[in-house]
Amino acid sequence: MARPRFHRLPTEQQEALLDAALEEFAAHGYGGASLNRIIAAAGVSKGAMYYYFDSKVDLYADVIRRQLERLFESSGPIPVTDAADPEGFWDAIEQAYLRLMALMAETPTTTALLRDWLTGAASPALREAQRNAERATLPWLEETVAAGRRIGAIRTDLSADFLIAVALGMGQAMDTWLITQPPAETELAPHIHALIDMMRRALSA
Repeated sequence: MARPRFHRLPTEQQEALLDAALEEFAAHGYGGASLNRIIAAAGVSKGAMYYYFDSKVDLYADVIRRQLERLFESSGPIPVTDAADPEGFWDAIEQAYLRLMALMAETPTTTALLRDWLTGAASPALREAQRNAERATLPWLEETVAAGRRIGAIRTDLSADFLIAVALGMGQAMDTWLITQPPAETELAPHIHALIDMMRRALSA
């Protein structure tokens, strides 16, 4: 991740560097991306780049973090804690996932970045970046599981940690499939309904 000194930069300088990195990683993938091209596009020196980020992996991870935060902020909260019954709970999750995939269709650069991340995280450093991104979702997942259990939407015979691990595994598989093999617009809702139904069958009481 970025060093603390990066976050002390003016916002416009942070944005310029991360925008240049986003374009490069989206266009060439992590393996083909060039730090020299990012440095030239952002208008910073190589020394400054390493003053803000320890490595290419750290920069890549920070770009992914920012894009995920933007996606979730744009798609809005998932009101699962407001659901009164299991049907409402799972419908809220399905509708939120639909909104997220619709946003992805509108942001091809972000989609290209996430496609590379989900399908190409082969090195230990990249896998660790992926785990860090997953850990950032844990508070929301814990709250969601707790809310689902209160209304009988999620089973209670297995530990919450195990159910979260199952949800993360299924969610990553769903994301990878939808991003790498996107269905036609008219087929998106039925595909997501089927995928959420599979998760519901695994996690329901």
